[in-house]
Amino acid sequence: MDMHALFTIAQESGGILFIMPLILLLVLWVSFERFLFINRMVQQGEQIAAALDSAPDLKPSTLAPIAERSPYPFRALLEVPLRFPQIRDSARLSEVLQEMVMRQVPSLDKRLWILDTAVTLAPLLGLLGTIVGMFHAFQVLGDAANNPTAITGNVAEALLATAAGLVIAIIGLVTFNGLHNRMRLVVHQMETLRNMLVNRLEGLDHSHALTANEAKPVYYAAQEA
Repeated sequence: MDMHALFTIAQESGGILFIMPLILLLVLWVSFERFLFINRMVQQGEQIAAALDSAPDLKPSTLAPIAERSPYPFRALLEVPLRFPQIRDSARLSEVLQEMVMRQVPSLDKRLWILDTAVTLAPLLGLLGTIVGMFHAFQVLGDAANNPTAITGNVAEALLATAAGLVIAIIGLVTFNGLHNRMRLVVHQMETLRNMLVNRLEGLDHSHALTANEAKPVYYAAQEA
């Protein structure tokens, strides 16, 4: 099948097949960019947790160098005890840290809505292109000079739009679920760092222990809401 034939098929789909490569490129770009970003965050989270775990004591003077070489969103979390040194109550510090985690979560799932939209939009556009192509296919029957069996070839060509939409949706769904799972891992790392800071920072008053509901991770609290 040469380029002229493909161009003709794309025209008969109402131009939908011209849009499909653009959607595919967008899905691949978002998937690649988000994978690099979130994967780097996972690695940084492991390194920061190891640095806090290996620190002989966790004082502001010890925490400051770790925070300086940490990327966002982890840096914003580690800087909370440095920005609010007057907080001595562990429950209060945990609430402030949880607030910072919630503020940083949107930066993790940025542009994932594009994948979510492509998963739904691509099959619908493909179906629309197939319907438009079927109109052209059935026009063969309106010409008495044409062989009625020629409609089968036109129908097969019209189904290319649906096939293209399904392929894009499958790629987008797999990458979206994979990235979403990795994002949950980063949120879990931030929750772990929050607990490490509350439990290990020197000079905190732990007399007001958190209840099980108050200590619930941000991600699961957001799910219930």
